[in-house]
Amino acid sequence: MPIKAKLVEQATNGRALRDARINLRGTSAELEFIRRAAESSQKSLTEFVLESAAIAAERVFADRREFALDSKPWKAFQAALERPAVLKPRLQTLLGEPDPFIG
Repeated sequence: MPIKAKLVEQATNGRALRDARINLRGTSAELEFIRRAAESSQKSLTEFVLESAAIAAERVFADRREFALDSKPWKAFQAALERPAVLKPRLQTLLGEPDPFIG
């Protein structure tokens, strides 16, 4: 679930209540570049920076390839990997349909 969906929303004109501050330093050119990108996306600078940072954070966690398990959970994980795939006819039908986003 994306981080935006996990935010606790407290209704203030339809926006989540922002109760923390992030201070950043950059060059004037970097700030102007980011500000122009935010404007072209029709977002405030805050919305643009927070959304971009949240996307980057999700990618970092999605790319984690190493994790540690104790012996029992590791064996269960290996067993799950070794199990034969189960045919899911409804999923196969769905994946055989044309992609609605490609047109």
